[in-house]
Amino acid sequence: MHELIADRASAIDASGIRRIFALAGTLDNPINLSIGQPDFPVPAEVRAAASDAIEQGHNGYAPTQGHPVLVERICAWLKADLGWSAPPVGTADHDGALTMVTSGTSGALLLAYMALLNPGDECILSDPYFVSYPHLATMCGAKAVLADTYPDFKLTAARVEPLITDKTKFVLLNTPSNPAGVTLTQQECNELRELCVSRGVLLISDEIYDEFVFSDGLTESCAQDPSIKRLATPARIAGASDDVLLIRGFGKTYGCTGWRLGYASGPRAVIDEMSKLQQYTFVCAPAPLQIGAAACFDADMRSTVADYETRRNMVIDKLGSVTNIATPSGAFYAFIEVPERLGMSGTQFAEKLVESNVLVIPGSAFSARDTHFRISFATDPKKLAAGLDIIADAMK
Repeated sequence: MHELIADRASAIDASGIRRIFALAGTLDNPINLSIGQPDFPVPAEVRAAASDAIEQGHNGYAPTQGHPVLVERICAWLKADLGWSAPPVGTADHDGALTMVTSGTSGALLLAYMALLNPGDECILSDPYFVSYPHLATMCGAKAVLADTYPDFKLTAARVEPLITDKTKFVLLNTPSNPAGVTLTQQECNELRELCVSRGVLLISDEIYDEFVFSDGLTESCAQDPSIKRLATPARIAGASDDVLLIRGFGKTYGCTGWRLGYASGPRAVIDEMSKLQQYTFVCAPAPLQIGAAACFDADMRSTVADYETRRNMVIDKLGSVTNIATPSGAFYAFIEVPERLGMSGTQFAEKLVESNVLVIPGSAFSARDTHFRISFATDPKKLAAGLDIIADAMK
């Protein structure tokens, strides 16, 4: 049967993260610092809203662009947070930005790649990157061009500009990033957006962790209330809705990763095509869960994020003296360098940790390099502390 398999499938390896998941099942109660799954429950009001929607019979198809209950809340939030006026797809007499619900942020990214890339086209990604980013380009017959962002992991205009060619369709920014948890300053966001506009290239901002930002990453003013500090993003610049494709979601901040719910907002020409493609792929995101997710905008997650900031600080305190770490200002990951003195790759170091019943992800799953490894601190603090002690000892 191998001769029947398409090139786009055979060109893609299984995720290194999935291999670690499989390994976790073979170990006895491992200290698992590999999984990017929040370890807190979905807020009660969000669970109740989804349950009520199911019991009330909202179990059929939703409109492709999203259930009105959720889309209205998203549009109101984008107005309050960014000052964007981006109504749902299909809104009459509106030529500006539009908004749609997607099957997770991964679904939004797939639709964006499909809408923008022809075979032979290029897109620019940071290295390190989220695992799916380059493979989505492969699925489209396009090429992912990697911008080396070591050691601070910031996708800046200076790093992107030399890579833009006449084949470049978009630049993809992830902030806060996976695997490093790094954010940009607003000035760095401004410069990246200005570069993309000047070269006729779309800037995509993947902000799945936009609400999971620590105190040192909250630097900019909310559009509706300047006293509230928010994440720096190219979407916060006046006029950005005309040339920035914004992708956000609910899974990471609210613990409902399995609900597969995200949204995209930005230039009408792009969103219209993404919506059309969604009709023939995902059809729509799960209807009752969309109604449930609308309640996310009423949930207060600040205490949860503060708890994770404490865990972030634990990572820096325990490992910062034995190796190099770019301090995460959001998400729940750290991308940690294997000290050169050990003479080991990221994969070799991760394999060594398995001997101590600790699971991490080798950096090669996220990068052309194999010098680092990723940990997730979305785990029990006691287990996290024990795992960090083992890592520190292995580095010493």
